[in-house]
Amino acid sequence: MSLWEKVFAFAFRILMDREHATQVVRETYQRAYAGLTMTPTEPRDVLRWLLKIAAHVISEGRSGRPSVSWDQLDRTLRSEATRTDLVESLTEPQRNHLLWELKQGCMTAVIHCLPLGERLAFVLYVLFEHNEAEVAAALGITISAVKVRLSRSRKKVADYLAPRCEHINPHNPCHCPSRIGVALKQGFLAAPPNPVVSIRPSFGRYGIASRGEDVPLRDVTAVYRSLPTPDPPECMAAELARALEPS
Repeated sequence: MSLWEKVFAFAFRILMDREHATQVVRETYQRAYAGLTMTPTEPRDVLRWLLKIAAHVISEGRSGRPSVSWDQLDRTLRSEATRTDLVESLTEPQRNHLLWELKQGCMTAVIHCLPLGERLAFVLYVLFEHNEAEVAAALGITISAVKVRLSRSRKKVADYLAPRCEHINPHNPCHCPSRIGVALKQGFLAAPPNPVVSIRPSFGRYGIASRGEDVPLRDVTAVYRSLPTPDPPECMAAELARALEPS
């Protein structure tokens, strides 16, 4: 995965909006291009530098309040026990595609119930595997403040998922297959446009492709690190190249 795709994935997790995430990528690269003399040399350092810029771009343009509430999320996905009428005509590849999209969308929506500062710390630490010092540097706060944000965010996410999500406990009431119809009805998921869809592998912390098995992981960090990478806009690379061309 290229650096700009990782920046897009970061922005999407924070914003849950593809258009806004694309704008963040564009602004991040424009600022990075203007500060080329400060560019680190090591690849991991370059990514940390870009994510730090992206975090500042996001913080400048967003309220610190949560984007959605826990109650709103429950009303959207758990207002009905199940809906089968909307999924009966789907092929197995389509159902599998929607299972991945529902898991990814739901888990992303959960962290949107966090205030922005906690959300940024959670995504950097859990999904992008920054250590506490790196998170502090990216957000311009102290390590003590990072510890507080991580403690609060992980507790809130775990407290919400623990009694609900099958990925934490298989005996929990919320199972992705039974929620596909509800998610489609509520507009949380869009129906696959084609009769045949492909499932891209997700990549874990060591870059190893998972087999796509949707099994309970019982750990919040493991669940989030198993999420598939968000698809970036196909035209984004060309747009970045044009935006950074000397005038």
